[in-house]
Amino acid sequence: MSAGTIGRGTTPAGRMAALARAEVTLLGRSKGTLFAAMFVPLALPFSMRSAAQEMDLRGAGLSVGTVVLPAALGVSLLFAVYATLVGVFVARREELVLKRLRTGELRDGEILAGSALPAVATAVVQSAVLAAGCAVLLDVHAPRAAYYVVPGYLLGVAMCAALAAVTASWSRSTESAQVTTMPFILLSLTGSGLVVPLEVMPDRLASVCEVLPLTSVITLLRGGWNGSLTAGEALTALVTALAWTAAAVFAVRRWFRWEPRR
Repeated sequence: MSAGTIGRGTTPAGRMAALARAEVTLLGRSKGTLFAAMFVPLALPFSMRSAAQEMDLRGAGLSVGTVVLPAALGVSLLFAVYATLVGVFVARREELVLKRLRTGELRDGEILAGSALPAVATAVVQSAVLAAGCAVLLDVHAPRAAYYVVPGYLLGVAMCAALAAVTASWSRSTESAQVTTMPFILLSLTGSGLVVPLEVMPDRLASVCEVLPLTSVITLLRGGWNGSLTAGEALTALVTALAWTAAAVFAVRRWFRWEPRR
């Protein structure tokens, strides 16, 4: 990846597009990362479906579809965006790609955004496929409050990308990146309403899980889909998601490493 070639774009959008094209080529060479990003999020909803059928969802105003679909979108954000980008940022840092890019026209934000674009595009396409699949297989209706679903999803993308950069800052190598991503992934899967909705958790446990980063995103997705969110609940979820995203961006600006860790 040549900093000079990428830096020839005369606008920030052109420079980021050039970097994204180069990143697609590099990402395609990493078969393991590509598999985890593209196929794991599509496979996990099938296992979630059987688990959801065993829950008492009717009393919580939920259905199998409104449990599985938001969870599937959350899993896509975790694997296609978060886990993939941690590996991308660490690998490019250790290969001195990030250091070389900073010597050209690209600004720091453009480097990170351009590197993230392929993973984000993958997640968006996956989400569309998952929504269509759940509509057909699980009889999921269109979102009743799309004005909550759309900002919730966009905040989820931004949050996971920023948290990926934060995690990459503390990952010493591409091998260790596979370990450093696990705490956030496991915590989100078990506590953010992906596997077990907060509505069926004990109240005390649910109140703790409400403050986890991805919980607010899943709340907006699920509540927006079935129309169960009140304006107050939606505002709380939006503020929480914005706060986590802002905190992650601040951490990136302060601690992100552009050169290999020694």
